[in-house]
Amino acid sequence: MKIDLDQNSGAEEVVSARLADGRVRQSPRNLTSREYRSAGTMVDIDGVKVGLIELVVMAGPCSVESAEQILLIAREVNAAGATVLRGGAFKPRPSPYDFQGLGKIGREHLRAASRETGLKVVTEVVDPREVELVTEYADCLQIGSRNMHNYPLLCEVGRSSKPALLKRGLSASYKEFLLAAEYIMAQGNEQVILCERGIRGLSNELRFTLDLNAVPYLKQRTHLPVIVDPSHGTGSARLVPAMSLAAIACGADGIIVETHYSPVDSISDAAQTISTVEFAELMKDIAAVAEAVGRKAHSPVVR
Repeated sequence: MKIDLDQNSGAEEVVSARLADGRVRQSPRNLTSREYRSAGTMVDIDGVKVGLIELVVMAGPCSVESAEQILLIAREVNAAGATVLRGGAFKPRPSPYDFQGLGKIGREHLRAASRETGLKVVTEVVDPREVELVTEYADCLQIGSRNMHNYPLLCEVGRSSKPALLKRGLSASYKEFLLAAEYIMAQGNEQVILCERGIRGLSNELRFTLDLNAVPYLKQRTHLPVIVDPSHGTGSARLVPAMSLAAIACGADGIIVETHYSPVDSISDAAQTISTVEFAELMKDIAAVAEAVGRKAHSPVVR
């Protein structure tokens, strides 16, 4: 397949893809479109498969605070049925005075928790120069909403062999979201997971507006798996369970949820973090909704 990305065409990047039958198709979002691949893409996070009948649940704290904290949370979410451990080692925050993460030490704590529990690791990469380093610790590279338009980062992740979890920008259209995924895929990495995480809307009552329209819309137009982040999408722990179930009901391939054994003590995003006890209850409800819509949930670990 030959891929040419016109870097000077702004929001209307045109990708040329030579398909197996020899034809050349040109259109924006070609590589992400159903025209390019009619069947859904399965993204493999080191054995955890995203985009199949079984739902994928990623869970963990907003940020890694200590080795003890991330290990305890990893044990709890693993027992409840999560298969991927989320946690920020580097945390780009709106205020320069907020906790910015533990950096390299945080990544080491994530990997240690992964080794003990068997959970796969997804963590954010914020700098193109650190993509190669982060791949040593992570099984999936997360691109946060504030970096959705960071094209050098998208391209560098596209040159990586690790799957990418791409979060929608705070005010990005569906078209812009898919074009960001196109940047990654145009570099050769077709293992991309789209994540709807809420956008800035008219409501001032919640942190963001969780746009669940995005799930069926994107599923109709792209072969890439789509998951939902109800934690950032609402900013309210009380709403996370309901919106998690709504995400599954409308066709999401999984969710990514912020959890902590003591949310009030969480350094980052305490207001939107559910407890590990609440998470275990949520996983039971997810299993019921999954069955109702023809999907499956991962079974909890039997102790």
